[in-house]
Amino acid sequence: MRVEIYSRKAIKELIEKGFPANRAVISFCSPKSSGRDDNAEICFGESCDRVFRIIIPDIDIEILSDHGYTYDTYLAEADQLAEFIYRARNDGRDIICQCDYGQSRSAACAAAILQHFEGRGIDIFADYRYYPNQLVYHKVFDALEGYKGKHLICK
Repeated sequence: MRVEIYSRKAIKELIEKGFPANRAVISFCSPKSSGRDDNAEICFGESCDRVFRIIIPDIDIEILSDHGYTYDTYLAEADQLAEFIYRARNDGRDIICQCDYGQSRSAACAAAILQHFEGRGIDIFADYRYYPNQLVYHKVFDALEGYKGKHLICK
């Protein structure tokens, strides 16, 4: 399974020029309350038939409560995301992780996926282009580990 990281701009360009087949997308979007001008969800239309959308701010654990979150409520859909990732993998799909700049939430998600399935999440952390969000990484990785444990799925 190939895991790719895209920014909002890059994914829009990919949609315009022709989306590659056999992909599943995990699309992170900032909530309207973040004040970003471009916080609307990306419309994939018919370009991709498997998209998991997550609307969360790109924040660290130290300021969760400032944004009305607890550890449990931030990325509350992590278990459903783990199931989405496993289904994509089992169906032979590659995964695109996308967020606003393609550096933090998407990189963290990609690192968690790569760590869980291939033991090489450090590759993302070591790449100077990325600043993986630690909170997103741990929530996704823990959900993947829990999913594997509940469903007795071998790597």
